[in-house]
This record gives sequence, structure tokens and C-alpha cells, in this order.
Amino acid sequence: MKALIFENPEHLTVTDVKMPGIGPNEVLIRSRKVGICHSDYELLAGQYIIPISYPVTPGHEWVGEVVEVGANVTGLEPGDRVVGECVINTPERIHHFGFSMDGADREYFAARPEWLHKLPDAVDDDKGALIEPFTCGYYAVERGGGTNASETVVVSGGGTIGLVSAAAAIGMGARVIVVDPVPLRRQIAQKLGADAVVDPSDGDPIEAVQELTSGGADLVIEAAGHAASLANVFDYARPEGRVSMVGINIGQKFPVELGKIQIKDLTVKGCIGSPGIWPAAIRFLERTGLDLSPIQTHSFPLSDADKGFELGAKPAEAVKVTLEIA
Repeated sequence: MKALIFENPEHLTVTDVKMPGIGPNEVLIRSRKVGICHSDYELLAGQYIIPISYPVTPGHEWVGEVVEVGANVTGLEPGDRVVGECVINTPERIHHFGFSMDGADREYFAARPEWLHKLPDAVDDDKGALIEPFTCGYYAVERGGGTNASETVVVSGGGTIGLVSAAAAIGMGARVIVVDPVPLRRQIAQKLGADAVVDPSDGDPIEAVQELTSGGADLVIEAAGHAASLANVFDYARPEGRVSMVGINIGQKFPVELGKIQIKDLTVKGCIGSPGIWPAAIRFLERTGLDLSPIQTHSFPLSDADKGFELGAKPAEAVKVTLEIA
């Protein structure tokens, strides 16, 4: 079968590998679609938040089909469409699927049923490939106290995580404003149903948000992880507002007026990943019928993975690039 392999940092290839076998407590998955994530570029660059080694097959934003089940597996059968969590507890260690262990950028792979979630018929494969990032955005909103139609939510950063955070808040009924300097991202935010977008390079974004919100947002999602965004989020929030920090910024330092947390009596929470939220997020997508398709801007066959990774590194041209495996 074919598999995408990061042979070592900065070197990817699509090559033939052996078909995997499964044990009595495993299932064999045929991979269908896999999204390229920003963290895949970190892996390709030789960096990640836990120890990694090469060669490794990436791919943690995936949807696939069960083709075989082990003798001891219950609750799954061939033909079921599934998605899978990427933080996996094993007796040996905590693994990150697609990082410390081989991921879904291959035609077939073995998985344990406890990692997996069946997709309802209303959630198609395109949406299924966005489940993993959507759970992160859904968790960011929930971590910030959730929201509803009475509230205004500002999302600072319009990459994939910012856009799925916006989509989750839109699905909950909130009025949503997205702040991002990239025109493509602002256009996609509007297609998702955002009520307003702000270009932070066109004037003072704090003034723009304050004017649009009449004094600040009930909930602010920081999804960029960039210094300019992080410095502004406390100003985007209203007094007694909430801030959910999902954008990743590790090891960098910059000045920010932390006293605003006290002066405005803000509730600020950090979040990463999507622990314990997958079943709820999948039900949410099924029942709301949220259309996430604008986020998926491009797709490539697995054989052209190098072209997909090249385009995905250009934020002005692409947001979510998906690899078509089968």
C-alpha cells in the first residue's frame, strides 16, 4: 500500500509499505481523507511538543472506513465510517497519533476501538476530516463558558482553529466577529456565518471591536498565538468578560498589561486539544447541520502530498488542505 512518510526533518516521500495486520482487539481502517495541520509542518521541521523519531507517517485529522474487526471487538463492523482521537493512552506511554506513532496518511492502518467514534450519516466525509480541529474549537468555546444567542463572541485569529471556533459559536447562536489580517480567512469567516470581520492591519482593531460590540465581547477566543493578537484580547473583552486561550505560543515573551485581567474582572482560561469532548462535538455537528466546507480550500491525492504541503504553507492562498487517500 501507499503511505506518506517523513523520512527525516524536511524530507517527505510517498512510498510503498507493507499492509498492516490487526490483533484481536484492533480494527483495520481504510483511510479516506486526511487534513494537513500546522503541527504537521512542525513535525516535518523536526519539532513537536513531545519526543518524536523518524521515519514517521503523519496524519491526525482523518476520516476512514472500518474494513476488518478483531475477534474481541464489539460495537464496530465493516462499513462503519469513523474518526479517531489523536491523544492515545497505551500501557507504555501517552502517544500522539501521527506524531509519536504512525498516523492516517496511508491507505490502511490499525487502530484500537477505544480511540474511535462512529460518524452519523448526516456527517459526510468532508466534514468528518474536520472533526479533529472542530473538537478543538468546540472545546475552546466550552472552556470559555459556552455561549448562546444573547452573546457576542470575538475570535482573534482566522486560521483553521479560529474558524472552527467561530463556527462552533455560530452554531450555538452567538453573534460572532472574526479578527484576521488575511483576506481569504475573513472571506471564509463570512461564508461560515460570521456577523462581522475586522482587518487588524486596517486601523486600530481594538477600536473596531469596541465599536462593533458597544464596549467589548462576552467571550473572546484567542486562536492566533501571535504577539499582536495576544496583546489585544483583554481589550476585546467587556468588563467581567471571558477569554479562552487556544492559540499556541510557547517559549516566546512579549509585553502585555496583565492588570487588565483584574481591572476588568476577566475570567481567562487556557486550553489545548479536546479532551472528553468528541461525542458531544459530533452530535453538535449532526444536529446543527453546520456547513464547514468553506474551511477546506484545497484537496490533493496522496500521490501529490508534496504539492499539498507546499500550498498549505501559504496562508494567503489556502486554509485547510486535505489529502484524498482513497
